[in-house]
Amino acid sequence: MSDPLEPGLTLLVKLGSIAVHADEGLGSKGHVFDLRALSSILSDPEVVEWLAAMDALALLPVRR
Repeated sequence: MSDPLEPGLTLLVKLGSIAVHADEGLGSKGHVFDLRALSSILSDPEVVEWLAAMDALALLPVRR
């Protein structure tokens, strides 16, 4: 990853998908599909690499 602060288009789409599925999953009409989609996207190599780079910059919340 060249610069985690300037993500490419494909990564931005994946991050947007995370936000939409999280919002839907937390809503009253949330579906198990949202959790499966989140799990799938969060295991995507590009997302995993970006999360690691952001963590290295201390720009993500610390996991409990």
